[in-house]
Amino acid sequence: MARIAVLTGGSTPERTVALAGAAKVSAALRARGHDVTVFDTIEPGPLDAALERQRLGRAVGTRPPSLAELRELEAGEDLQALVAGDLGSHDAVFLVLHGRQGEGGEVQELLEAAGIAFTGSDARSSRLAMDKDESKRRFRDAGIPTPDWLTWPARHSEIEELGLPLIVKPSRVGSTVGLTLMSDLFDLDSAVGKALTFDDQVILEQFLPGREYTVGVLEDAALGVGEIVPPDVIFDFHSKYTPGRARELFPAEIDQALQSRFRELAFAAHEALALRDFSRVDFRLDVAGSPYCLEVNTLPGMTPTSLLPQSAAVFGISFEDLCDRMIRLALARAS
Repeated sequence: MARIAVLTGGSTPERTVALAGAAKVSAALRARGHDVTVFDTIEPGPLDAALERQRLGRAVGTRPPSLAELRELEAGEDLQALVAGDLGSHDAVFLVLHGRQGEGGEVQELLEAAGIAFTGSDARSSRLAMDKDESKRRFRDAGIPTPDWLTWPARHSEIEELGLPLIVKPSRVGSTVGLTLMSDLFDLDSAVGKALTFDDQVILEQFLPGREYTVGVLEDAALGVGEIVPPDVIFDFHSKYTPGRARELFPAEIDQALQSRFRELAFAAHEALALRDFSRVDFRLDVAGSPYCLEVNTLPGMTPTSLLPQSAAVFGISFEDLCDRMIRLALARAS
């Protein structure tokens, strides 16, 4: 039995997603005999049993927290003090965080400096994967197809050459927060303004009509391929976190050759960013049947119905097994 700290919450738009995942992860780890303590980044110490039940029992909701709510949460955070405090008395930290703090490498950097083992990729690779512009450059260099893109600011002539419609989105935010599907250049300023609300870096990406797929990676292998069928053109925050809004088909109903191609590209993307332990890779299949890598998520959603656990289940890996394997990889580094 190991002493595990589950670090969750955060002050990013995906806070509620992280809390929902932490509820399931902590239960799974306890079921495997681990001694689990839950920490919320906005609290100076561990959550007691009552606060854990109250905070982790909330639904994700259909919209992210408002900017005012996020600023209030951020004002109460002291990640350095938290890492220097009770976290260090645990054998390893299971990260259930999203956005810049978790996926952006902020927490990983602090944990590395303190010599504390944690789940998932290191700080450098996390920062790289979170930055959509930099990660797409790595995909391109590795020969992994990815939709064409520009970084903002860009000239109108460049945007017109890229072609409409375009996806305008923050470079370092997940869950489609701040994203706009832009079909008219008249909407450019508002789309960019929306994205800049969440990040000071914005990308404009070619929109590929077609179907959306995702593939998990665990250790040295790609897992099952899933297809996401959203009710609208974009798999947005509302569709992702409202039960029944989107259909998620695991395994995807595609032929073996295409499944193999998705899995090959998923592991190649994982390696191109020098990731470790696990990730989830998202794709678009265009109307000609060619797959394009959109992005890699280094700390994917972690409820039993999240995409990475569903991808693992295709290969017979239960949610408890998945959580236990993730923490054991971190514990191996600690020893």
